[in-house]
Amino acid sequence: MRRGKKRLAGLYKFVVFFLLIAFVVSCSFILFLQFLHFSKDEIHAAAPVTFGNVIFITLLFWVLDTIRTYVFQERPIRRITEGLARLTKGDFRTRIEPLPVMAGMEDYNEIIRHINTMAQELSGVETLRTDFVSNVSHEMKTPLAVMQNYAELLQYPDITDAERLEYAAAISESCKRLTALITNVLKLNKLENQQIFPEATRYDLSEQLCGCMLDFESEWERKHIEIEADLDEAVNVTADPDLLCLVWHNLISNALKFTEEGGTVGISLHSEGGCAVVSVRDTGCGIPPETGRHIFEKFYQGDTSHAAKGNGLGLALVKRIIDITGAEIAVESEVGKGSTFTVRIKEDKDHG
Repeated sequence: MRRGKKRLAGLYKFVVFFLLIAFVVSCSFILFLQFLHFSKDEIHAAAPVTFGNVIFITLLFWVLDTIRTYVFQERPIRRITEGLARLTKGDFRTRIEPLPVMAGMEDYNEIIRHINTMAQELSGVETLRTDFVSNVSHEMKTPLAVMQNYAELLQYPDITDAERLEYAAAISESCKRLTALITNVLKLNKLENQQIFPEATRYDLSEQLCGCMLDFESEWERKHIEIEADLDEAVNVTADPDLLCLVWHNLISNALKFTEEGGTVGISLHSEGGCAVVSVRDTGCGIPPETGRHIFEKFYQGDTSHAAKGNGLGLALVKRIIDITGAEIAVESEVGKGSTFTVRIKEDKDHG
């Protein structure tokens, strides 16, 4: 089918070239004969030769145009379409070789560069998707296994009341961890797919930070952690309070999680250069430089000793919210001395 169309297209080109060249030659001869006088016999003798020349020139132009079309159109388009076909089949390792540097190829090479960039991005997204599914499966498997094991132990008739309470508490803790994982996955998915639209309102950030700290009162009292708060009053921002609340909860939760008993967690709020600057610091284990480069990646947990207390999604969620709200976040950390997370968000000053 395709080959038949190509033959018809070639025949059509030949006819067009023939008519065009015949017209040009005929016009040239008419103009030429106006100045020179030939007998009818001479004209009749020259006619077949002229017609043969027209056929020859037509064939020459047709061959040259066919070569030009193949080199500058068919070959580049075929290379691009073959590469795109491999991409559509899921082979994101596909890279299209650039065409030789010559006139007329620059636009094709520009298209090829963009397709190769797209293929590289798709390859990265596919890797992240695979890792994400693998990590979610692994994170779900652990609490489910714990719940199954302790549920089986609860079925034994000769266990004591203390053991029954211990097993039930372990099941409850695993349920909480699984619920937190699913909740964070859903929130992160909605944020990344822009299904959550921030509803900005003007509010007092210092009051929100106080409320978030109080949510963890039982945790810091249990670990005898000293809380240092230095919050300026009446620091207002215009943002989505629910989204920023997730940021403060995750940062405070991490600070308490990585701070040993008797340590210190501090939170401060100051106005600086038209921004509200929130800092959450701890005296925990600190973050090694290599870990620091990955802490905002999904499921990355540098300190595996605390892996059972989290799922590696908290800071990824924080980073996504920070990006959506137009804020900034920075981390300073020293191994063995602790970490400080600093968030800068534009302050909304009352000029009335």
